[in-house]
Amino acid sequence: MADDAGALDAYSRAVIGVADRLGPAVVAVEIRRGRQRDADGAGSAVVCTPDGYLLSNHHVIDGAREVRVRAPAGEPTTARVVGSDPATDLALLHADPVALAAPAPGELATEAVRPGQLVVAIGNPLGFASTVSAGVVSALGRSLRGKDGRLIDGVVQHTAPLNPGNSGGPLADSRGRIVGINTAIIARSQGLGFAVGASTAAWVLAELLARGRVRRSYLGVGGATRPLDRRLARAHGVLATSTVEIMSVEAGSPAAAAGVRDGDLVIGLGPHDVTSVDELVRALRAVPVDAAVPLRLVRRGRLIVLPVTPVER
Repeated sequence: MADDAGALDAYSRAVIGVADRLGPAVVAVEIRRGRQRDADGAGSAVVCTPDGYLLSNHHVIDGAREVRVRAPAGEPTTARVVGSDPATDLALLHADPVALAAPAPGELATEAVRPGQLVVAIGNPLGFASTVSAGVVSALGRSLRGKDGRLIDGVVQHTAPLNPGNSGGPLADSRGRIVGINTAIIARSQGLGFAVGASTAAWVLAELLARGRVRRSYLGVGGATRPLDRRLARAHGVLATSTVEIMSVEAGSPAAAAGVRDGDLVIGLGPHDVTSVDELVRALRAVPVDAAVPLRLVRRGRLIVLPVTPVER
Protein backbone atom coordinates (compact mmCIF):
# COMPACT_ATOMS: atom_id res chain seq x y z
CA MET A 1 0.00 0.00 0.00
CA ALA A 2 2.83 2.39 0.79
CA ASP A 3 4.33 1.83 -2.63
CA ASP A 4 0.95 2.48 -4.30
CA ALA A 5 0.51 5.68 -2.30
CA GLY A 6 4.00 6.81 -3.24
CA ALA A 7 3.35 6.17 -6.93
CA LEU A 8 0.07 8.06 -6.76
CA ASP A 9 1.76 10.96 -5.02
CA ALA A 10 4.48 11.08 -7.70
CA TYR A 11 1.87 11.04 -10.46
CA SER A 12 -0.12 13.78 -8.74
CA ARG A 13 2.97 15.89 -8.17
CA ALA A 14 3.88 15.62 -11.86
CA VAL A 15 0.43 16.74 -13.02
CA ILE A 16 0.29 19.54 -10.45
CA GLY A 17 3.73 20.71 -11.54
CA VAL A 18 2.61 20.93 -15.18
CA ALA A 19 -0.54 22.83 -14.19
CA ASP A 20 1.51 25.29 -12.12
CA ARG A 21 4.12 25.87 -14.82
CA LEU A 22 2.00 25.94 -17.97
CA GLY A 23 -1.49 26.75 -16.71
CA PRO A 24 -0.97 30.54 -16.48
CA ALA A 25 -0.02 30.62 -20.18
CA VAL A 26 -3.22 28.90 -21.38
CA VAL A 27 -5.91 31.37 -22.36
CA ALA A 28 -9.62 31.10 -23.11
CA VAL A 29 -10.61 32.16 -26.64
CA GLU A 30 -14.02 33.55 -27.61
CA ILE A 31 -15.04 34.05 -31.22
CA ARG A 32 -17.66 36.29 -32.76
CA ARG A 33 -18.43 35.63 -36.41
CA GLY A 34 -21.63 37.65 -36.66
CA ARG A 35 -22.97 40.87 -35.17
CA GLN A 36 -24.47 39.36 -32.02
CA ARG A 37 -22.97 40.22 -28.66
CA ASP A 38 -22.74 36.65 -27.40
CA ALA A 39 -19.81 34.49 -28.46
CA ASP A 40 -20.64 31.93 -31.13
CA GLY A 41 -17.40 29.98 -30.86
CA ALA A 42 -14.83 29.16 -28.20
CA GLY A 43 -11.55 27.39 -27.76
CA SER A 44 -8.14 27.69 -26.18
CA ALA A 45 -4.70 29.06 -26.98
CA VAL A 46 -1.29 29.05 -25.36
CA VAL A 47 1.13 31.96 -25.02
CA CYS A 48 4.29 31.01 -26.92
CA THR A 49 6.40 34.20 -26.80
CA PRO A 50 6.96 36.82 -24.08
CA ASP A 51 5.47 39.58 -26.28
CA GLY A 52 2.00 38.11 -26.54
CA TYR A 53 1.93 35.69 -29.47
CA LEU A 54 -0.37 32.71 -28.97
CA LEU A 55 -0.80 29.38 -30.77
CA SER A 56 -4.29 28.02 -31.35
CA ASN A 57 -6.23 26.05 -33.98
CA HIS A 58 -7.26 27.33 -37.39
CA HIS A 59 -10.74 25.86 -36.95
CA VAL A 60 -11.17 27.83 -33.71
CA ILE A 61 -10.68 31.25 -35.33
CA ASP A 62 -11.77 30.46 -38.89
CA GLY A 63 -14.15 33.16 -40.16
CA ALA A 64 -13.95 35.20 -36.96
CA ARG A 65 -14.97 38.85 -37.04
CA GLU A 66 -13.63 39.35 -33.51
CA VAL A 67 -11.37 37.25 -31.28
CA ARG A 68 -11.12 37.86 -27.55
CA VAL A 69 -8.76 36.07 -25.18
CA ARG A 70 -8.34 35.91 -21.44
CA ALA A 71 -5.48 34.46 -19.42
CA PRO A 72 -6.18 33.17 -15.90
CA ALA A 73 -4.52 36.19 -14.27
CA GLY A 74 -5.34 38.73 -16.98
CA GLU A 75 -8.22 40.74 -18.33
CA PRO A 76 -10.31 40.00 -21.45
CA THR A 77 -8.67 41.61 -24.46
CA THR A 78 -8.99 41.58 -28.22
CA ALA A 79 -6.54 39.41 -30.13
CA ARG A 80 -5.37 39.89 -33.71
CA VAL A 81 -5.13 36.93 -36.07
CA VAL A 82 -1.56 37.09 -37.38
CA GLY A 83 -2.04 34.15 -39.72
CA SER A 84 -3.43 30.64 -39.91
CA ASP A 85 -2.69 27.40 -41.70
CA PRO A 86 -5.67 25.16 -42.54
CA ALA A 87 -3.31 22.41 -43.71
CA THR A 88 -2.07 21.86 -40.13
CA ASP A 89 -5.08 23.36 -38.31
CA LEU A 90 -2.83 25.88 -36.55
CA ALA A 91 -3.24 29.63 -36.08
CA LEU A 92 -1.15 32.41 -34.58
CA LEU A 93 -2.76 35.22 -32.57
CA HIS A 94 -1.34 38.30 -30.91
CA ALA A 95 -2.67 40.08 -27.84
CA ASP A 96 -1.45 42.83 -25.53
CA PRO A 97 0.98 41.12 -23.11
CA VAL A 98 0.05 43.62 -20.40
CA ALA A 99 -3.61 42.63 -20.62
CA LEU A 100 -2.57 39.00 -20.53
CA ALA A 101 -0.66 39.77 -17.29
CA ALA A 102 2.55 38.63 -19.05
CA PRO A 103 2.50 34.92 -18.20
CA ALA A 104 5.70 33.01 -18.86
CA PRO A 105 5.37 31.54 -22.36
CA GLY A 106 5.05 27.83 -22.97
CA GLU A 107 8.08 26.03 -24.37
CA LEU A 108 7.75 23.78 -27.40
CA ALA A 109 9.46 20.46 -26.75
CA THR A 110 12.32 19.42 -29.01
CA GLU A 111 12.47 15.82 -27.82
CA ALA A 112 10.09 13.20 -29.19
CA VAL A 113 7.50 11.73 -26.87
CA ARG A 114 7.07 7.98 -26.47
CA PRO A 115 3.98 5.76 -26.26
CA GLY A 116 2.99 5.32 -22.63
CA GLN A 117 4.48 8.68 -21.59
CA LEU A 118 2.43 10.88 -19.24
CA VAL A 119 0.83 13.89 -20.94
CA VAL A 120 -1.33 16.68 -19.57
CA ALA A 121 -3.93 18.71 -21.49
CA ILE A 122 -4.91 22.19 -20.34
CA GLY A 123 -7.74 24.16 -21.89
CA ASN A 124 -11.22 25.58 -21.57
CA PRO A 125 -13.65 22.77 -22.40
CA LEU A 126 -17.29 23.91 -22.58
CA GLY A 127 -16.24 27.25 -21.08
CA PHE A 128 -14.72 25.79 -17.90
CA ALA A 129 -11.48 27.79 -17.78
CA SER A 130 -8.10 26.31 -16.85
CA THR A 131 -9.28 22.70 -16.89
CA VAL A 132 -6.52 20.11 -16.44
CA SER A 133 -6.75 16.49 -17.62
CA ALA A 134 -4.11 13.80 -17.83
CA GLY A 135 -3.45 10.64 -19.81
CA VAL A 136 -0.73 8.91 -21.74
CA VAL A 137 0.57 8.99 -25.29
CA SER A 138 -1.28 6.20 -27.12
CA ALA A 139 0.51 6.32 -30.47
CA LEU A 140 2.73 8.52 -32.62
CA GLY A 141 2.82 9.35 -36.30
CA ARG A 142 -0.93 9.48 -36.82
CA SER A 143 -2.34 11.49 -39.73
CA LEU A 144 -5.52 13.57 -39.87
CA ARG A 145 -7.16 15.46 -42.71
CA GLY A 146 -7.04 19.25 -42.47
CA LYS A 147 -9.90 21.45 -43.68
CA ASP A 148 -8.21 21.79 -47.07
CA GLY A 149 -7.99 18.02 -47.47
CA ARG A 150 -4.24 17.81 -46.85
CA LEU A 151 -2.87 15.33 -44.36
CA ILE A 152 -1.65 16.67 -41.02
CA ASP A 153 1.34 14.45 -40.25
CA GLY A 154 3.08 13.73 -36.97
CA VAL A 155 -0.14 13.82 -34.95
CA VAL A 156 0.09 12.59 -31.35
CA GLN A 157 -2.73 10.30 -30.21
CA HIS A 158 -3.35 10.39 -26.46
CA THR A 159 -5.85 9.53 -23.74
CA ALA A 160 -6.09 12.86 -21.87
CA PRO A 161 -9.84 13.64 -21.89
CA LEU A 162 -10.79 16.43 -24.32
CA ASN A 163 -14.08 18.21 -24.94
CA PRO A 164 -15.22 21.04 -27.24
CA GLY A 165 -13.26 24.09 -26.12
CA ASN A 166 -10.00 22.20 -25.59
CA SER A 167 -9.10 22.86 -29.22
CA GLY A 168 -6.01 25.05 -29.47
CA GLY A 169 -4.84 24.26 -25.95
CA PRO A 170 -1.49 22.60 -25.21
CA LEU A 171 -0.63 18.99 -24.58
CA ALA A 172 2.39 18.92 -22.27
CA ASP A 173 4.91 16.41 -20.96
CA SER A 174 5.70 15.94 -17.27
CA ARG A 175 8.17 18.86 -17.40
CA GLY A 176 5.53 21.25 -18.69
CA ARG A 177 6.94 21.42 -22.22
CA ILE A 178 4.41 21.57 -25.06
CA VAL A 179 4.47 18.34 -27.07
CA GLY A 180 1.39 19.18 -29.14
CA ILE A 181 -1.55 21.50 -29.76
CA ASN A 182 -4.84 19.68 -29.16
CA THR A 183 -6.89 19.68 -32.32
CA ALA A 184 -9.49 16.92 -32.47
CA ILE A 185 -11.52 14.27 -30.76
CA ILE A 186 -13.59 11.50 -32.31
CA ALA A 187 -17.28 11.76 -31.47
CA ARG A 188 -18.80 8.92 -29.39
CA SER A 189 -15.36 7.59 -28.52
CA GLN A 190 -13.40 7.34 -25.30
CA GLY A 191 -9.70 7.96 -24.80
CA LEU A 192 -9.07 9.16 -28.36
CA GLY A 193 -7.57 12.64 -28.45
CA PHE A 194 -5.26 14.09 -31.08
CA ALA A 195 -2.69 16.89 -31.00
CA VAL A 196 -0.59 18.44 -33.76
CA GLY A 197 3.01 17.57 -32.85
CA ALA A 198 5.43 20.12 -31.43
CA SER A 199 7.81 19.91 -34.41
CA THR A 200 5.00 20.83 -36.81
CA ALA A 201 3.83 23.58 -34.48
CA ALA A 202 7.36 25.03 -34.25
CA TRP A 203 7.70 25.09 -38.05
CA VAL A 204 4.30 26.73 -38.58
CA LEU A 205 5.00 29.22 -35.77
CA ALA A 206 8.26 30.28 -37.44
CA GLU A 207 6.56 30.62 -40.84
CA LEU A 208 3.65 32.67 -39.49
CA LEU A 209 5.92 34.92 -37.43
CA ALA A 210 8.15 35.57 -40.44
CA ARG A 211 5.55 35.92 -43.20
CA GLY A 212 2.04 35.65 -41.82
CA ARG A 213 1.55 32.57 -43.99
CA VAL A 214 3.09 29.14 -44.55
CA ARG A 215 5.05 28.63 -47.76
CA ARG A 216 4.56 25.28 -49.49
CA SER A 217 6.11 23.86 -52.60
CA TYR A 218 3.91 23.32 -55.65
CA LEU A 219 4.40 21.13 -58.73
CA GLY A 220 1.18 21.53 -60.68
CA VAL A 221 0.17 17.93 -61.27
CA GLY A 222 -2.93 15.84 -60.69
CA GLY A 223 -2.33 12.20 -59.83
CA ALA A 224 -3.83 8.99 -58.56
CA THR A 225 -2.37 6.17 -56.49
CA ARG A 226 -2.15 2.92 -58.44
CA PRO A 227 -0.41 -0.45 -58.01
CA LEU A 228 3.11 -0.73 -59.42
CA ASP A 229 3.72 -3.76 -61.62
CA ARG A 230 6.08 -6.12 -59.78
CA ARG A 231 8.18 -6.84 -62.85
CA LEU A 232 8.60 -3.11 -63.46
CA ALA A 233 9.55 -2.54 -59.81
CA ARG A 234 12.13 -5.34 -59.87
CA ALA A 235 13.61 -4.10 -63.13
CA HIS A 236 14.36 -0.71 -61.57
CA GLY A 237 15.23 -1.88 -58.06
CA VAL A 238 12.11 -0.35 -56.54
CA LEU A 239 10.73 -1.97 -53.39
CA ALA A 240 7.39 -0.14 -53.42
CA THR A 241 4.21 -1.87 -54.54
CA SER A 242 2.36 1.32 -55.48
CA THR A 243 3.08 4.60 -57.22
CA VAL A 244 1.45 7.85 -58.36
CA GLU A 245 0.25 8.01 -61.94
CA ILE A 246 0.22 11.53 -63.38
CA MET A 247 -3.28 12.21 -64.65
CA SER A 248 -2.86 15.89 -65.58
CA VAL A 249 -0.14 18.54 -65.81
CA GLU A 250 -1.06 22.21 -65.47
CA ALA A 251 0.14 24.45 -68.27
CA GLY A 252 2.94 26.75 -67.17
CA SER A 253 3.54 24.80 -63.94
CA PRO A 254 6.94 23.63 -62.62
CA ALA A 255 6.02 20.07 -63.66
CA ALA A 256 5.25 21.22 -67.22
CA ALA A 257 8.52 23.14 -67.40
CA ALA A 258 10.42 20.01 -66.27
CA GLY A 259 8.80 17.86 -68.96
CA VAL A 260 6.46 15.76 -66.84
CA ARG A 261 3.77 14.04 -68.95
CA ASP A 262 0.41 12.40 -68.41
CA GLY A 263 0.90 8.71 -67.67
CA ASP A 264 4.29 9.12 -65.96
CA LEU A 265 4.67 7.08 -62.77
CA VAL A 266 6.24 9.01 -59.89
CA ILE A 267 8.43 6.87 -57.63
CA GLY A 268 10.46 9.56 -55.86
CA LEU A 269 10.99 13.27 -55.25
CA GLY A 270 14.37 14.38 -53.93
CA PRO A 271 15.46 11.91 -51.23
CA HIS A 272 11.88 10.76 -50.61
CA ASP A 273 10.22 7.67 -52.07
CA VAL A 274 6.69 8.18 -53.37
CA THR A 275 4.11 5.39 -53.09
CA SER A 276 0.85 7.37 -52.94
CA VAL A 277 -0.61 10.82 -53.50
CA ASP A 278 -0.33 11.50 -49.76
CA GLU A 279 3.36 10.52 -49.84
CA LEU A 280 3.91 12.92 -52.74
CA VAL A 281 2.29 15.70 -50.69
CA ARG A 282 4.56 14.84 -47.73
CA ALA A 283 7.63 14.87 -49.98
CA LEU A 284 6.66 18.27 -51.38
CA ARG A 285 6.27 19.62 -47.86
CA ALA A 286 9.93 18.75 -47.19
CA VAL A 287 11.23 20.29 -50.44
CA PRO A 288 12.36 23.94 -50.36
CA VAL A 289 10.58 26.44 -52.57
CA ASP A 290 12.56 27.51 -55.68
CA ALA A 291 15.17 24.76 -55.22
CA ALA A 292 15.78 22.21 -57.99
CA VAL A 293 15.26 18.58 -56.92
CA PRO A 294 15.29 15.30 -58.88
CA LEU A 295 11.90 13.84 -59.76
CA ARG A 296 12.17 10.08 -60.38
CA LEU A 297 9.70 8.71 -62.91
CA VAL A 298 8.96 5.56 -64.85
CA ARG A 299 7.88 6.40 -68.40
CA ARG A 300 6.93 3.61 -70.78
CA GLY A 301 8.95 1.14 -68.74
CA ARG A 302 12.08 3.31 -68.56
CA LEU A 303 13.40 5.00 -65.42
CA ILE A 304 14.08 8.72 -65.96
CA VAL A 305 15.10 11.54 -63.64
CA LEU A 306 13.92 15.09 -64.31
CA PRO A 307 15.16 18.17 -62.43
CA VAL A 308 12.11 20.07 -61.23
CA THR A 309 11.95 23.37 -59.35
CA PRO A 310 8.82 23.66 -57.16
CA VAL A 311 7.44 27.16 -56.60
CA GLU A 312 5.35 28.59 -53.77
CA ARG A 313 1.75 27.49 -53.92
